[in-house]
Amino acid sequence: MLRTMIQPVHEIAAEVIRQTGKDKPADAALRQVLKSLRDLAPFDATEVARTVFIYYRWHVWLREERGVESKLRLALRLNDRFRADETSVPFSELRAKAVPAWTVAEMDVTDDWLLSLQREPKLWLRAKRGTAESLAKILSGAEVSPLLPDALLYRGEEDLFKTPEFHAGEFEIQDIASQVVGLLCDPQPGETWWDTCAGEGGKTLHLSDLMQNKGMLWASDRAEWRLTKLKRRAGRAKVFNYRSAHWDGGAKLPTKTKFDGVLVDAPCSGIGTWQRNPQARWTTEPNDVRELSAIQKNLLANVAPSVKPGGKLIFSVCTLTCAETTEVVKHFNASQPDFEPLTWDAIKFEERIVEKFSQVMVWPQDLNGNGMLIAGWRRKKVR
Repeated sequence: MLRTMIQPVHEIAAEVIRQTGKDKPADAALRQVLKSLRDLAPFDATEVARTVFIYYRWHVWLREERGVESKLRLALRLNDRFRADETSVPFSELRAKAVPAWTVAEMDVTDDWLLSLQREPKLWLRAKRGTAESLAKILSGAEVSPLLPDALLYRGEEDLFKTPEFHAGEFEIQDIASQVVGLLCDPQPGETWWDTCAGEGGKTLHLSDLMQNKGMLWASDRAEWRLTKLKRRAGRAKVFNYRSAHWDGGAKLPTKTKFDGVLVDAPCSGIGTWQRNPQARWTTEPNDVRELSAIQKNLLANVAPSVKPGGKLIFSVCTLTCAETTEVVKHFNASQPDFEPLTWDAIKFEERIVEKFSQVMVWPQDLNGNGMLIAGWRRKKVR
């Protein structure tokens, strides 16, 4: 057991690592340990989390070391060296150690992606629509992204959850790639939308903001506890145009409503989040990819009839495997003749612009955020 007195950051991080395993993810162990240390300053808690994730980011490099503390010291040295000079780690070494060997058969493993995985992740905020500039002047360390209108990169040290602006619902902590999903949905005020796999509601809140709190927004999930968290978040964000409903993803839908737009932010292997959640690199398996691909195909097939003629169906997953992205899109195209690909004009990334697309693979290096596949269709109008 941890002592309740204040302890060095590295000692606490080592305890988190000892409690982490295949059945207990690092973030769960982290929450449990930090909860037991109520006197720990917010900055120190952030440093503990950062240290734990650095350990798993360099996990394979540490195998020759004995003892958690020794491994942790080596991980920190490797991380400091990489931050000072990314060429200090050869690509051959990254290919052999940064990701499990099975990924090569499941996706396009590029040097740029491997480099991005070893970088420490950025913290992104989503401001209320049209308020990013004013919010950046209030939150020290926040800067507006030149790529997305309401996204802010946060480099400050303040505990954001204690700020008056957070409690007033002026911003949400949301990855920049997830913000792209909402913008591509482009819901209009007065429309009816359904966020089918809403989770704790990050994208639901974004859709509501884009709809100016007008119209109707359904949010469903298979876990009731997530919908409970969504309710609390919606109250803080002053979101009133939504209703929640339990849905297990099956053919029996929670409502007979026909929607102007349906978002399927489907469960996936989460490979697009491996920069932010490095321990998952060593717990995710190829069987997970295949099982989740089947679930995604079924979800899309089940919700397709709920889209109005002329309405949109948007599919997003925070993964990069072919089975969960392009193969799912091809399957839907082949099996749903009532739908046609939805074409977006353009999207700008850090180093490239994608134009006239109906699906886009967002790599972590594109936005300094999570990796995602986003695809869209429109249901054909009845003639």
